[in-house]
Amino acid sequence: MNNLRLLTGLLVAALSGCGVCAAGNEGQVMSIEDLFVVAESNSTQLRPSFSTEAEAECELSVARSGRLPDINANLSVSYIGDGFITRRDFSGYEKAPIPHFGEGIGVNITQPLYAGGAITAGIEMAELKLTASRYATELQRDNIRFQLAGYYLDLYKCTNLRTVVEGNLARARKVLADMTARYEQGVAIQNDITRYELLISNLQLQLVKLDNTIDILNTNLVVTAGLPAGTRIVPDETILDRSLPSDGEGWWQQEAAVNAPSIKLARSGVDISRKAEAITRSERLPKIGLQAGWTLEGPILVEVPPIDRNLSYWYVGVGVSYNVSSLFKTGKSMARSRAATRVALDRLDAAVESVSLGVRADYIKYLEAYEELKTQTKSVELADRNYNTISTRYMADMALITDMLDAANSRLDAEQRLVNARIDIIYYYYKLLFTTGKI
Repeated sequence: MNNLRLLTGLLVAALSGCGVCAAGNEGQVMSIEDLFVVAESNSTQLRPSFSTEAEAECELSVARSGRLPDINANLSVSYIGDGFITRRDFSGYEKAPIPHFGEGIGVNITQPLYAGGAITAGIEMAELKLTASRYATELQRDNIRFQLAGYYLDLYKCTNLRTVVEGNLARARKVLADMTARYEQGVAIQNDITRYELLISNLQLQLVKLDNTIDILNTNLVVTAGLPAGTRIVPDETILDRSLPSDGEGWWQQEAAVNAPSIKLARSGVDISRKAEAITRSERLPKIGLQAGWTLEGPILVEVPPIDRNLSYWYVGVGVSYNVSSLFKTGKSMARSRAATRVALDRLDAAVESVSLGVRADYIKYLEAYEELKTQTKSVELADRNYNTISTRYMADMALITDMLDAANSRLDAEQRLVNARIDIIYYYYKLLFTTGKI
């Protein structure tokens, strides 16, 4: 993981914590990118991925150590009992005294010179596994970021919906006050007041539901990002003012082919399978190594009677070994390795296809969100105009209370759908970033 990114994440987390303490119940204004940085270093869901990377780095170090010489040293001290001598038919027993104190010192060094490419392939395999673990971390990071983006945009949507409902509630209370005054003047009926009180009650219930949803979404954001408990996040209102790119689908498809973590992970799977084939193939090749050693042993037992002295010798040479059984065993292992490579290639094709279809669907929804925004903007304008007309007619006793209620509900529905349309553009933009691996 990038050290600069880590330090930045820790700094943002610290500043966020201080900001929350200072702001109290007012909450902390944070952008989506701020949450991404905090989650980079604090998210519990990312820790297993980082641990897997560290494990893969250790495995790479172990694989590289295969090029180092093997050094074996031994030291032994023993008590040797007396022996005996007999004829071949075990007759003529004669005791053979032997020096009782035995000692042995030895050092053996083996430096691999050629192992059929197994050592190099093993190192390359470990490097590929490390790369794959980084791609897996990248995929998990993208999943967490998109999850955070979803919570964040839902929180922003609910916050805006709450503002819409509060505005409609204020207008409804004003209309109710006017109705009450008209009722006291005898130009309105009690049923009109009752039905508008019911409308106000429903709006108040919507506020309660929105507050509960906001609390749930805020908790999800705080826990997923790894922020201190009790933090209240306030969405950055400038998110809707961003100038989003208008690149065509072809550009997004090209970016996905290069950056999508699922595709990169599948490609690394193919590389690992092919490297496994090379390792299996190396089993049919001889192993050559440089050997050197020194030994000191005593007493000398190969002589009769034994000689109570130490014998020391050293040697240097080249050792060659060959596993003859590999001639008839390796074929089956190679068939298994080739089958694993075919599976990895099929998974790569499936990943490419899945990402391509996902990009197309997300891009279509992205364009559709813009059309939805145009439609809903016009709907709010018409609903507001209709409400003003019905309200004027109702005050002139030219419209029924049902017309007023329908107009109020239509305006509320149009305003809520406009909020949803604005957020949907941002959502599908981040969905495209997620699918293409650029989030």
